[in-house]
Amino acid sequence: MERAGAAAAELAARLASDRQKDVLVLAGPGNNGGDAKIAAARLQEQFFRVTLVDQPQLPADKAWGLVIDGLFGIGLARDLEGDYARLVDYANRQDCPVLALDIPSGLHSDTGRVMGRAVRASHTITFIGLKSGLLTLDGPDHCGEITVNDLGLPAPEATAWVASPELFRTVLKPRPRNFHKGMAGSLGILGGASGMSGAALLAGRAALKLGAGRVYVGLLDPTLPVDPGAPELMLRHADDALGQDLDALVVGPGFGQGERAETLLGAALTSELPCVLDADALNLIAENADLRHACARRSAETIVTPHPAEAARLLAETTATVQADRVKAARALSENLNAHVVLKGNGSILAARDRHWFINRSGNAGMASAGMGDVLAGMLGALLAQGYTGEAALVLGTHLHGAAADQLARAGIGPVGMTASEVIDAARRVWNHWL
Repeated sequence: MERAGAAAAELAARLASDRQKDVLVLAGPGNNGGDAKIAAARLQEQFFRVTLVDQPQLPADKAWGLVIDGLFGIGLARDLEGDYARLVDYANRQDCPVLALDIPSGLHSDTGRVMGRAVRASHTITFIGLKSGLLTLDGPDHCGEITVNDLGLPAPEATAWVASPELFRTVLKPRPRNFHKGMAGSLGILGGASGMSGAALLAGRAALKLGAGRVYVGLLDPTLPVDPGAPELMLRHADDALGQDLDALVVGPGFGQGERAETLLGAALTSELPCVLDADALNLIAENADLRHACARRSAETIVTPHPAEAARLLAETTATVQADRVKAARALSENLNAHVVLKGNGSILAARDRHWFINRSGNAGMASAGMGDVLAGMLGALLAQGYTGEAALVLGTHLHGAAADQLARAGIGPVGMTASEVIDAARRVWNHWL
């Protein structure tokens, strides 16, 4: 507690730049409150004016220089209500920086769920190691800038990881000069039912620009002879695309849920090809026990890419249940389907077949737009076609997808109005930089 309080005071002193204003310290009844009280004492030793509130009552209104949230930490097991809820609301009304200790009060440390209400911190100092709740669901909107302080203790053995290219640096594959397109793999994409050909084309364009050597787009409604935006794509009837000499498959973008789609999905699942299952492929699997069993029996690499509602259908749960514990839901899907899983959303959860799991921090609200999932599916398929393992493709592809959107947002291309097509070109730039 002494170390945590001192570390909090050190960061607080940097954030409270205006010494003409008081620092408000909110201290709860547990260990988190103890950390806050030590921080308050250390700040007073540095001649900061400190107001300590260690009872559930509102302080007098004034212009604060900093609010330190030490009400509740990782042990909170109930929704905040009553006087403590009012203290949280008071903290959230302030215009100054807000520093949360370990985790913003009211945020579930494992799931990122807001428990009634939660402090919206501008900064969070978390102790010993990251908590998954800071990184997924509501966590990123409440924690602000995160600082990890190990308190001088040995690092605990990792049970999960934050997705990054550094995790797979040794498997990234820069291309030699003596290279031909056959070495970059052939990818088949099955989708594009009537009125939904754009989804399959977006997946194809993403795969092409992430380096797949050949991309066959098998359309269920093959009225389009060529993609004028990417004439390099080879458009085929869906059955014809499935019959090509392929290294990987993507099934689902604009697929529909008709009988023909179901038959094609069954054929894909019984193949030995690495496969990405997206969108309507997942809805068909959710409704058909034979398809679920076929997926679970696969020995080839399989990546599934559900959003929360699709995950709920696959688990026969409600969307709210999935979102209440996203890590649990992703890991259950991985085990049930014998697949690598990306449960999409704020802080996507990545669950690998070997029970490793990751949280992806890249990406922004601009990605909540049409076609983003199709682009991700194409990118994952391109990596599988080029010989990356399912786990490497899962982590690298998902992180790259978000990193490309972040690069666009930094350039002023979003988040509002960002399109899936723009992410494709940005992903190519970021990928080549990684290589």
